[in-house]
Amino acid sequence: MKRRSALLPLYIALVVAGCAKEAPTAVAAAEPAKVEPAEAPKAPVEAAADPAISTGKCDEKQAAISQQADQRAQPWGITQHLAKNFPDMKVSWLMKEAPYQNFVVKTGAEKFGRCDDNGCFLFAAPTAVIEAAVQKSMTGEVHDPAALGQALGLPAKNFEGPLRMMTLDLRASEACVRLPVDEDPGVWKCQSEADKDCFVFGGYTSGKVPELMVINAPVAQATVKEIP
Repeated sequence: MKRRSALLPLYIALVVAGCAKEAPTAVAAAEPAKVEPAEAPKAPVEAAADPAISTGKCDEKQAAISQQADQRAQPWGITQHLAKNFPDMKVSWLMKEAPYQNFVVKTGAEKFGRCDDNGCFLFAAPTAVIEAAVQKSMTGEVHDPAALGQALGLPAKNFEGPLRMMTLDLRASEACVRLPVDEDPGVWKCQSEADKDCFVFGGYTSGKVPELMVINAPVAQATVKEIP
């Protein structure tokens, strides 16, 4: 499947400095004016990280790839990406019915995604975004592949026929998540400047939909919904 991508907030500490007060103007000549000492500036305090935001359990290799991706994306990074676009830590993705049956059901797969020696990899978007796109694409009881593709910034052919929508709570699954990179399985690199359905680094599809690379998403912990 061709992939493309174009798919979080900065905390600012306040430095508060006190000011010396002016001496009183109406005092006895024999009594010196009293001036309160200036308050020492307070050191910046960094906001505590949201404990609900987690990148899951990543092995040493994936943690290193994630760190490199964050350095490349500076001042952005996976933590900011999660906090801004995935605050409820729920992700979803769509599969055609035939691949779902062939590669998940018939094989008794334990993990979703394209698998190799390093794990199983899949692109996922915020559940709310996928749900809204599916709902908007419905014409009667059947979804419109063109409308769904337009909403998600992906080719309409990716959504032809019956679909399955998978949803995963990242907190419960502890699946490893990071920004997608060019070397990830399923990435289709641009061949020319005219290409629009290709990968662009940064955590968004070319349709500006937030996305994550989810590694080793457990089949048993995902909810599956039929999309006619």
